[in-house]
Amino acid sequence: MAVLSTFLGSVLLFGLGPYLAAARSPSGVECVLFNEEYMTCTWGSRETLTTNYSLYYWYEKASPVVECKHYLQDRGISVGCRFNQNEIIQFQPFHVLLNASLGSRTLKILSKRMELQDLVKPDAPVNLTIHNVSNNQLQLTWSSPYPKAQCLEHAVKYKSNKDTSWTEQRVNGDVFSFPSMDHEKYYTFYVRSKINSYCGSTQLWSEWSVPVVWGNNSTSKGTAGEQLPWFWIHTVLVPIASCLILLVLVILLVRMERVWVILMPRIPNPSKNFDDLFLTHNGNFQEWAGVPKDVVESFKPNYSENICYVTELPPNNSYEPLWESSNHPPSAVPGAPPPPHEHSPYKNSYMGV
Repeated sequence: MAVLSTFLGSVLLFGLGPYLAAARSPSGVECVLFNEEYMTCTWGSRETLTTNYSLYYWYEKASPVVECKHYLQDRGISVGCRFNQNEIIQFQPFHVLLNASLGSRTLKILSKRMELQDLVKPDAPVNLTIHNVSNNQLQLTWSSPYPKAQCLEHAVKYKSNKDTSWTEQRVNGDVFSFPSMDHEKYYTFYVRSKINSYCGSTQLWSEWSVPVVWGNNSTSKGTAGEQLPWFWIHTVLVPIASCLILLVLVILLVRMERVWVILMPRIPNPSKNFDDLFLTHNGNFQEWAGVPKDVVESFKPNYSENICYVTELPPNNSYEPLWESSNHPPSAVPGAPPPPHEHSPYKNSYMGV
């Protein structure tokens, strides 16, 4: 009996599981009217839904029930519906119905009653401009893409470079006056908008606008559109240029020797040119220089000189023969002139050739 009960419980659980999951998956339908141009109504995501739902809508006083014409898909599962501008009617109660078919059973989930004028989310303000009204006063102006500017209220958020927190102020209209400014600081301003209490009761604020900056160190003192080129320069071009310069420096570092040779040519070493003179030709300059042998021979002397003997004649009164100290005259020296004859008036004579 216990086994049978467990089996029946499992069958019921697995059989009704899809119905229960489909019934609890949509937590509700949330609709947002974007700038009165189009509207989206969503009821979940691919992670929370287990089956496709169909959406039907109608207005309380005007139209019959109509199925959504443009479903929003998330990986094959319908998670929302988009309404074009011609399908939107404000200031009339709006109703939607979610319908899911599970086998032979139809599951219906009815949403609460909605007022579309309370679901408007305007686009962010554009063309932020700062004017110098006086020496110590700034004026911030902007424009809104929302078609009914009189139905908007705005919030301005600003901070100087020396502040740690933002200051936010509500503004009616499209002008904000900043009465006390410090010329030593620079200021950043943002603006956002929402529908005021005269045209609806919504808490849907637009996104914050593109910032506008004013001051000594600001990149621009004009409109936010004028700051976009500076934004691209600082966030895109400067990092790319820095990476390119770094890459060039790395390449130059790798090939530094070749670049150094190009920029500063090496001074040639002349000693290498004389290696053959000393190593091969043993210092023979004529042979190393390739001087012809006949030229070398032409520089050699082709004559000879005889030896010339010179003697000094003594005075006549002190003449003594050179050979008195011996018993015989000196022997003749080969190649020497013959000795003088006895009848010569001189004992020593000068002979020269």
